[in-house]
Amino acid sequence: MLVLVCVAFCCLGYFISVKFLYDRLKRRDVFRPLPRDRAQGFLSMSSESPEGGNPPAVDAVRALFVTAHPDDECMFFAPSVLKLVESKASVHLLCLSSGNFYNQGAQRRQELLDSCAVLGIPANRVTIVENKELPDDPKAEWSTALTSSLIFKQIRTCSINLVLTFDEGGVSGHANHIAIYKALRHLASVGRIPEGCRVLSLHTISILRKYLSILELPISWLLPSSFCCVIGREEYKRAKEAMLRHRSQLLWFRRLYILFSRYMFINTFRAVAVETKHVKIY
Repeated sequence: MLVLVCVAFCCLGYFISVKFLYDRLKRRDVFRPLPRDRAQGFLSMSSESPEGGNPPAVDAVRALFVTAHPDDECMFFAPSVLKLVESKASVHLLCLSSGNFYNQGAQRRQELLDSCAVLGIPANRVTIVENKELPDDPKAEWSTALTSSLIFKQIRTCSINLVLTFDEGGVSGHANHIAIYKALRHLASVGRIPEGCRVLSLHTISILRKYLSILELPISWLLPSSFCCVIGREEYKRAKEAMLRHRSQLLWFRRLYILFSRYMFINTFRAVAVETKHVKIY
């Protein structure tokens, strides 16, 4: 009996901590640093720029999300997209395939545009690449040279100063996701990332944490991260609506994903080290 009581109190304490953190963090401005100095901040960018100056104002941020397939933008990145849009940042999307694995490319392109409209990314800021060398295929090895050149072109064309994408685990382990991270790592290591542009990679977490939904929040709070976003109930409704626009992908397990995935509520990123060679954007 004593054990059951202890377990009940532990569970109650955990739920209370989730409620407290959720209510506190979901309302924070996406770039406002917390009083505590934890890594580079929770729900914030680093308090200093790479050169030691002040970070750019939120409305000066030009963010680029780099994804592999239509539905990645809402399935994995919805919290950060919504928070950046809400903070008046200029948000762009580069999707490196049309998701034509089952010959549904045309339909999925339109679904992506519909999803982005819900998230707040206008169609003129969405770029979808159709290249036979970048197929939607978990077994395909995308060329690092080609992928990095496409990303660099988009960064330069749109004067991007914040890039967000997958990490080395690709969130779901998909080879196309991982290829994007490798391409950005290559750009960062050879000094092709323009001066003042930051690169962030989305944390890949264990499958247990992945499906704890909002209950995973205290874990994200305790673990260090460079940038984190937590969304509220109304924003979650928009993230869900964006997912529902991808009708061709709404199999039963995707509906469960919408309900239980932590990525529908929380995004945590780590900074990718950039070798600066003062590449200018014109």
